[in-house]
Amino acid sequence: MMKVKNKSEVTLNERDSLQDMLDCEKQLMDLYGEALKEGSGKALRKELAKHYMSCADGQFSVFEEMRARGYYRVQAAQKQQLDAGMEEFRRVEKQLAGR
Repeated sequence: MMKVKNKSEVTLNERDSLQDMLDCEKQLMDLYGEALKEGSGKALRKELAKHYMSCADGQFSVFEEMRARGYYRVQAAQKQQLDAGMEEFRRVEKQLAGR
């Protein structure tokens, strides 16, 4: 492991910078989501929801940039996988509705 003497010696490449941005957007979404759950006033909740969606848009934009540059690979799901997921969702939904 290389020791860095000061922060000015640290540089991030494009991929690391985008990953850092993506992680930050995800953390912000988590924080706004928590605040939204705890918000007690309608105006506050509306403002928090606005900021949450702004972060969601930013997160998706960074994700798309990473995918376009080949830094984030997404594997397409097979129809069989999708069908199995939907069946599981329906099963759980029925269980919850029966309570």
